[in-house]
Amino acid sequence: MNFYMWLFFALTTTFMWGLAELFYKKGARPEEKYAHLKISVTVGVVMGAHAIFTLLTKHINYDPMNLIYYFPVSFCYILSMTLSYFGMRFIEESISDPIENTSGGIVFLLCILFLAEKVSWISVLAVIAEMIGVIGVGFLDNHGSTDRKKKIGKKMAIIAFAMPFCYAILDATGTFMDDIVLEMSTTTLTHVNENTIELVANTSYELTFLIVAVILMIFMWRKGVKYNLPKQGDKILAAVCETAGQFTYVFAMSGNGAIAAPIMDSVVVVSLLLSRVVLKERLTKRQYFFIFMIVAGIITLAITEA
Repeated sequence: MNFYMWLFFALTTTFMWGLAELFYKKGARPEEKYAHLKISVTVGVVMGAHAIFTLLTKHINYDPMNLIYYFPVSFCYILSMTLSYFGMRFIEESISDPIENTSGGIVFLLCILFLAEKVSWISVLAVIAEMIGVIGVGFLDNHGSTDRKKKIGKKMAIIAFAMPFCYAILDATGTFMDDIVLEMSTTTLTHVNENTIELVANTSYELTFLIVAVILMIFMWRKGVKYNLPKQGDKILAAVCETAGQFTYVFAMSGNGAIAAPIMDSVVVVSLLLSRVVLKERLTKRQYFFIFMIVAGIITLAITEA
């Protein structure tokens, strides 16, 4: 793959995931009780369609048992995304997305604890910056000028604010396991090689998401919740952007993963800009200061550890 094609895939992934965050936020309406489940269903349907397309057009010798072997990773990703959608109903995208993207720092800590990896002092400072930023945002959200508690109640405000942290932990756990599964020497997947392992893993994830979508649709149907897929405009656009970004991600990482990773981690900057320009979100100067610390830590860690 030449440089320009690789760069195109890396930038496309960054933009598509940033755009997905925008439409997720627009689709996660506070007054819509099951909005987060409807988003998960929509994402599952779109991803499932892409997985079926992959199976029909790619010769990857797919073994259905990989659904089970890859399930721990899929579970972490799917649950983290559903919790994120719930939090989006009440938390500004400018706050939730930077917190969620600290998952890279958590992966960094997991690698130190369980894989005994050596790290640079710059990486340590980057993680410390992330932690200070998160603590600062959390303090201001609970003791600052926010009126979130008045709008949705103290208990729900705490639960909603906890969702980005839950996402970060679960996503980091999934990524940590993914690093092991996607290595040929340690993978649990069957009938894979260097050329197909990422496609097999991604297909397993997408098919699992489709199964979860069916289960959630049955749950909502039993609850009497109306779900008309063609009318879920923002949710469909979010799902399409998410899936498109997932597709180009595979090619970006296969081209030059060491440089692609920090580029794609800058998706947090894209979502911040879109939330300010399109959603008209406005935060205090103190909030922006701590969010800047988080973003700076994320990008620095991505560059130094790539």
